Amino acid sequence: MTPRSASEIAAATPADRDRWVDALRVGSLLVVILGHWLMVAITPDGRITNALTVVPSLQPLTWVLQVMPLFFLVGGVAHAHTLESLERRRPQARGRYAAFFRARAERLLRPTLAFLAVWVALGVVADLSGLTSRPGDAGRLARDALVMVPQLLWFVGIYLGACAFAPLMRDLHRRWGLRVVLALVVLACLVDAVRFGGGPELVGNLNFALVWLALHQLGFAWRDGLLTTGRGWVMAVVGFGAMGLAITFGPYPTSMVGLPGEAVSNMAPPTAALLAQGLGICGLAVVLRPVMARVLARPGAWRTVVVAGPYAMTAFLWHLTALMTVLLAMRGLGIGQPPVASWAWWLTRPLLFAVLAAVTAVLVAVFVRFDRGPRVAAAAVDEQRRWVDPVAAVSAAVLFFGILIISIVGVDVLGNRPVFFLVGDVTPVVGFAVLAAGLLLLRTTRPRRNTPSSRQPLRL
Repeated sequence: MTPRSASEIAAATPADRDRWVDALRVGSLLVVILGHWLMVAITPDGRITNALTVVPSLQPLTWVLQVMPLFFLVGGVAHAHTLESLERRRPQARGRYAAFFRARAERLLRPTLAFLAVWVALGVVADLSGLTSRPGDAGRLARDALVMVPQLLWFVGIYLGACAFAPLMRDLHRRWGLRVVLALVVLACLVDAVRFGGGPELVGNLNFALVWLALHQLGFAWRDGLLTTGRGWVMAVVGFGAMGLAITFGPYPTSMVGLPGEAVSNMAPPTAALLAQGLGICGLAVVLRPVMARVLARPGAWRTVVVAGPYAMTAFLWHLTALMTVLLAMRGLGIGQPPVASWAWWLTRPLLFAVLAAVTAVLVAVFVRFDRGPRVAAAAVDEQRRWVDPVAAVSAAVLFFGILIISIVGVDVLGNRPVFFLVGDVTPVVGFAVLAAGLLLLRTTRPRRNTPSSRQPLRL
């Protein structure tokens, strides 16, 4: 029987479980959701905009609201646990990488594919009904929504990339420890020096790997007890201090999230300023760890985390859908919004958030089943297919690019409007073709069904 009461959940929790890590995972996604709800707005002429662009004085809020670094930190901790468990279950190295990546990918892609299926269907309906080709506000809003809402999938693509590198980065951590983080930080700064020093703009894309892998690498250090409270204070002071210097004297914008119309974004590609902010906020998480461990030792507080945990990823995927639904309904009903950052705007945010939470809860109730699929089976211990691990690595690269393309060009497959990506224009159809190729490659790495050990569950 699944424990329900706070005391039962607390009693069922292993004594060595790091509850603060679980709370950070849930809390970081919740902050992202609330941040998006706060920032996204529709102008009087029917354009989707960002409150931070309308009122630049709000941009310093992103110094604490940009919490994606925390999710990569937590991901590193989780991946360290999973890799250690897999090594115990699979003494033989062959097939271990494929088993690890397939498990993580299927866990991420199940809810993501359900999300994409719904939005592709919405795009088809909008095209066939003529909505996307309609002149004026309605057509523009429909076209913008089909591009804007799937943009949140950038996180899925980048995180999947971190999963693909996790076994290698874990090995490097075991050999070099925190020096790996330092090396990644130095390389990210060098990339920015080349990019902003007159070098090719394309080189900045290397920081998609360097910045997020540096933050993910901190999770391995957390797992092994290397991030002491003293080091946490150093990370916080140096990180936020470096961020302040970078945005004051460097070419970096104030906002730690991307804004429409910016010549330079701290997010795409990630910059050294964003890395500094990430180190700072991860440092704060380290500093707060002893205090929060005591707080989460209370059954009531821990029950909140446990209950919310299974819904966090589904809520993340669907919260912008809820936002667009509510904003378009308000516009259709003639309900206007107060000017951004006015007293009326601030006072109405709690009411708007309550409505958005209710709509998101409905969507989560419908789609959370895709985040609770069957447990992923471990690959056969006697795996003899030499090609399994290399194919899994190739599938990781193809899936990474497929998801990123879709996050940039959107899901309007019938409209199929081209958008620039890295070196040239691509369309939604191209993005989905690349994603499908990655899924097919991943499928070939599944364990052989006639091996009894392949039916042993891998608990992640």
